[in-house]
Amino acid sequence: RGSRRVPAGAWSEWPVDHFLRSGLIGARDGAAVRWFHAANSRARAAEAARSDVHMVEVDVLLRGGDRDPILAHPPDTDSDITLQEWLAQMVSTNKGIKLDFKSLAAVGPSLELLGQVGQPLDRPVWLNGDILPGPRGSRAPLDARAFLGAVTSSCPEATLSLGWTTGCHRGQGYEWPMVQEMSQLCQPLSQPVTFAVRAALVPSSIPQLHWLLQQCPRYSLTVWTGKEDMYSVEDLLLIRENFDKSRVYYDIFEPQNSEFKKAIGLEW
Repeated sequence: RGSRRVPAGAWSEWPVDHFLRSGLIGARDGAAVRWFHAANSRARAAEAARSDVHMVEVDVLLRGGDRDPILAHPPDTDSDITLQEWLAQMVSTNKGIKLDFKSLAAVGPSLELLGQVGQPLDRPVWLNGDILPGPRGSRAPLDARAFLGAVTSSCPEATLSLGWTTGCHRGQGYEWPMVQEMSQLCQPLSQPVTFAVRAALVPSSIPQLHWLLQQCPRYSLTVWTGKEDMYSVEDLLLIRENFDKSRVYYDIFEPQNSEFKKAIGLEW
């Protein structure tokens, strides 16, 4: 850990604090943090690096049977860019990063690469895994204890982003046993945790997610969405009204993203 010389706290600093301090956002508001989703190719990575976003998200898995972490979202199994190439590119930007692990096998080799980058990456680093089954989740989650064990031992400085496997059905939500189990898994952790929650499922889960955030001041929510999900700007405004705005991030697609930002006065 000592050899990595990560700047104290940079990887675990909340984006609202990091980018406010850097003068890149004007308020301590998670909605002001702009995201670039699935920068999983050379072209997308270059576009993300040039853009005015604050956080860039990629999906990580292992190519074929080898040990090379690449950027691809299942069902894709190959890519024209490796994680190593992408990290080298991101170091020369001022953007925070989020690695979304699609397989447990990719975690160890990826964290090794992250450790080699170390010092120049002085901004938020998020490590994401879906570690529990959630509403209508059909995919098997990553093994929770194996994932948490790997990231806390290799990258104790990073922010954890933890989610549930989900299907999307508006009107369903995260049930009490789901948030209680997540809370139990997170109790021993010392780093910040953001819970990745699907936009269409949050309106039916306000009391459960409120309770989850109350368990620790180091917790936040990151609202995400699938491309085909049915949800409205009203759903996003409901989330906005019910939670501390410094503790909710929004990694969502257009057109809802711009409509939401306009509705809350962050874009004109």
